[in-house]
Amino acid sequence: MRLTQGCFSFLPSLSDEQIKKQIDYAITKGWAISVEWTDDPHPRNTYWDLWGLPLFDIKDSATVMYELNECRRANPEGYIKLNAFDASIGTESCVMSYIVTRPSDEPGFYLERTETHGRNIQYKISSYSVQARPEGDRY
Repeated sequence: MRLTQGCFSFLPSLSDEQIKKQIDYAITKGWAISVEWTDDPHPRNTYWDLWGLPLFDIKDSATVMYELNECRRANPEGYIKLNAFDASIGTESCVMSYIVTRPSDEPGFYLERTETHGRNIQYKISSYSVQARPEGDRY
């Protein structure tokens, strides 16, 4: 299973050169860039762990690529994404977000079905990665 979240998610993984071009584009727009990672990419888990601080006012994509490669080195089996934020209208609006690194094996999700009162049925999406390593073991 391939996780499909963010821009470019239905395309093959971007090469480092393609990632660099996307970073260059964000820099020309004046957007701040951040690197985030997680081992639980649940669709409702929109707040991944921030790697370092957001990179404001950068002029060179090499800075972002350095931080990205450091995050890859520290989290070889996690998901890593880049976010670009536009502060030109006075708010931090995410204008671009895409996954740049994936684990070698993407565990996926499963659907839990629970019958409740009155014969109602509730559904819950859960991650196999969380099932394999409970929350207390992951941090």
